[in-house]
Amino acid sequence: MSKSLVIVESPAKAKTINKFLGKDFVVKASVGHVKDLPKSKLGVDIENNFSPHYEVIKGKAKVIAELKKYAKTADNIYLAPDPDREGEAIAWHIAEEVDGKGKKVYRVLFNEITEKGVTEAIKNPASLDRNKFEAQQARRILDRLVGYQVSPILWEKVRRGLSAGRVQSVTVRLVCEREREIKAFVPQEYWSITAELKNEEAGGKEGQGASFKAKLIKRDNKKIELKDEEETNKVLQEIEGKDFVVRDVEKKERKRNPLPPFITSKLQQDAARKLGFTAKKTMMLAQQLYEGIELGEHGSVGLITYMRTDSTRVSADAVKDARVYIYAKFGREYLPAKPNAYQGKKGAQDAHEAIRPTYFEYPPDLVKKYLSKDHFHLYQLIWNRFVASQMLPAIIDQTVVSIGADRYIFQANGSVIRFPGFTAVYTEGGTHLENGSDEEEDAEKLPLLEKNDILNVLGIMPKQHFTQPPPRFTEATLIKELEELGIGRPSTYAPTLSTIQDREYVVKEKNQFVPTELGFIVTDLLVKSFPDILNVEF
Repeated sequence: MSKSLVIVESPAKAKTINKFLGKDFVVKASVGHVKDLPKSKLGVDIENNFSPHYEVIKGKAKVIAELKKYAKTADNIYLAPDPDREGEAIAWHIAEEVDGKGKKVYRVLFNEITEKGVTEAIKNPASLDRNKFEAQQARRILDRLVGYQVSPILWEKVRRGLSAGRVQSVTVRLVCEREREIKAFVPQEYWSITAELKNEEAGGKEGQGASFKAKLIKRDNKKIELKDEEETNKVLQEIEGKDFVVRDVEKKERKRNPLPPFITSKLQQDAARKLGFTAKKTMMLAQQLYEGIELGEHGSVGLITYMRTDSTRVSADAVKDARVYIYAKFGREYLPAKPNAYQGKKGAQDAHEAIRPTYFEYPPDLVKKYLSKDHFHLYQLIWNRFVASQMLPAIIDQTVVSIGADRYIFQANGSVIRFPGFTAVYTEGGTHLENGSDEEEDAEKLPLLEKNDILNVLGIMPKQHFTQPPPRFTEATLIKELEELGIGRPSTYAPTLSTIQDREYVVKEKNQFVPTELGFIVTDLLVKSFPDILNVEF
């Protein structure tokens, strides 16, 4: 009896899918791309409408022979590489090689490697997407043309073996330009004055007489800037012996809203900040979590959805599962009346869901014993971000106290989390408040203060500061910069950051990118020779 053939990219994915499809299916892996442009020549016919010439990749002839063998006896052929442009190109090239004449050849897209996700995709197959394939092909041809046009200049002027590329060269340029900004930066001196104060009259109740700090912000109701020690000392002399009186106490309720579930670039940034992972490492681990991890008696389980996505969209079933989990673990008070929905960014392809867990019966702590330390931490990060995205905002009581000392105004800020909301699960630095401002994580808890309270001055602390140059890029901030400038795609960030280090154009010092002398030489040469290609808007 003939069987249907399912072709995926990786053996791990094949193993996970095989257990869902049963004996009527054979699942085989192409182990990535099977064809590409030749390494030894351009491979693009410029005179013939930029027609590409693909070759079977060295070492893949045996894989293709095996796929052909199974295709001969199969009734149906399902091409199931990853559901993106790169996967479409792999599917297209496999279709060309396996020779499915007389067979029904389908394209199936697995957003998640679950029984439901796999069986529904097989039940509802599509055709190969020429537009998506040609979009990938156009990028590949453009990369090849840029590389072949630019790289020989580097070989002639600098040294052989160097490479240039549409995305990598612009990325190196960003790092070089930032370094030049830092070197050209001239620090400017400025001073601050902080008062340590205490409300002695309120000391009768516990905690009400605690000391607190207030910072000088105004003189004669105008913002004050202290440029040097001499100016600072004049202010200190003026306020010496003056009464510090509470002029106003403003109390506000602020909501800190949860963030949407991860898209690729945000996962890479958060994993870099919180876990210290490179983008390359994050994507490798996420690929494995998507394709399937052995969970003992449960077999190989795909724990997350597809990890290359620019969409915050989530299926109704996943939202329902998250809400059931939140209700059971945290209680009704943490659950919004209706599910949270998030607007996608402008220009998003929205082809796949956001990155989220596939099964709520596999919380991180339950499967921890089966996962490596790194797999566990990344899975936990994805899990927590998704759960938090369907929880209520945190509610923060903020207090701003204005304190007068003659014609000078000092200000003290305090905040107390009244209701933790989603922060019970997940927090991220720089999370925006409802009004768009950033909350200071280190705002202190203030004692009870009322208008006209006269405060005891425990100390006045002047401090010298200097303005700081822009920081060097980290993995997280460089990915953010590339994303905001529209350079490359989420799928290209990880290989780009690896390539520019492998080529020794940049090095990492204290997890920050620093251009090498070679990086400067190459960038300057390319900017001079190919200004359009090295333009960040290209």
